[in-house]
Amino acid sequence: MTVHFIGAGPGAADLITIRGRDLIGRCPVCLYAGSLVAPEILSWCPAGTRIVDTAPLDLDGIVDEIVAAHEAGQDVARLHSGDLSIWSALAEQTRRLDRIGIPYTVTPGVPSFAAAAAVLRRELTVPGLAQSVVLTRTSGRASAMPERETLAAFAATGATLALHLSIHVIEDVVAGLVPFYGVDCAAAVVFRVTWPDERVITGTLATIAADVRAAALERTALIFVGPALAAEEFRESALYSTDYDRRFRPTGPSISKAGA
Repeated sequence: MTVHFIGAGPGAADLITIRGRDLIGRCPVCLYAGSLVAPEILSWCPAGTRIVDTAPLDLDGIVDEIVAAHEAGQDVARLHSGDLSIWSALAEQTRRLDRIGIPYTVTPGVPSFAAAAAVLRRELTVPGLAQSVVLTRTSGRASAMPERETLAAFAATGATLALHLSIHVIEDVVAGLVPFYGVDCAAAVVFRVTWPDERVITGTLATIAADVRAAALERTALIFVGPALAAEEFRESALYSTDYDRRFRPTGPSISKAGA
């Protein structure tokens, strides 16, 4: 028996990996994260699958479901939205399973920030403007931020920021970022990315908070800030330059093995 932790992607059912879909299709037990997982994904469960919405369960209740499946010799598909590497509560579940001795696998999913960047049709790392992306959040009831991980510390780098779980305090976010990026810096908010009710708001740090409040967006939204979001004048990378020597596209004369 194995528990398969699966990143179910940001919303749209076709943004799950083939591996994840195939695992769902052969597990007789499926635990999924409530309204954060598209209903279409659950349609891939085999007939007779025990399907459990974990939204009303605490960690003990979730582990109890896994232990019951383990005792019955049944594989479990454990679905989380987005990707499991960030803010998925994976660590606390796998720590419990390690202690109990229940085996598990981890299958990655499309993270929400990547899906949102695709919706914005933007590369988050643009030559000369930003070569780093900071995935962060503000403190919340479920988890406080470590002392050194402040918005100001990240903003001081000038990197593209992707702020999760922070839309409810967007005015505070803007106030904290303006001293580093300026009021004219590009900003965007993507609500419920890839879901049917997806909404996108673009603007600057001067306008984004008011526009978000006018749209009444209070949850399930990502905030992006950084010059890469509106980049038009920037140098091209050397990657595709004619004079950039690459293994598969050398600029100098090539010598064949026959002539060597």
